[in-house]
Amino acid sequence: MNDQVVKSSSSIHIRVGLNEENYPVQIEWHSDDAPDAIQPCKAMLLSLFDEENKETVKIDLWTNEMQVMEMDRFFFQTLRGLADTYHKATRNARLASAMQQFVQYFGEETEIIPREK
Repeated sequence: MNDQVVKSSSSIHIRVGLNEENYPVQIEWHSDDAPDAIQPCKAMLLSLFDEENKETVKIDLWTNEMQVMEMDRFFFQTLRGLADTYHKATRNARLASAMQQFVQYFGEETEIIPREK
């Protein structure tokens, strides 16, 4: 893998509309690569690893329109993706499998997926 920057830059823009109590009521995003394709969403989880402090900085937002069943699905899909990403990044199949087992449990408990028999 080459570590050279080959494209000058590309940004992702996130816009959060707040109500009078400063709670998110609108979240939308777009990228420089498709500036006219504004994507509305109900929730976002952003984690950034601070290289200097070796700490994770997080921004977790959701609108008041986000229903519990939608949040369950959002977390199920996010956890599944995190387990896949962890495996790709570390090749630690044992821990990735344990994470996937929890994802299965979470999905069954929230009724996102049917229980295994």
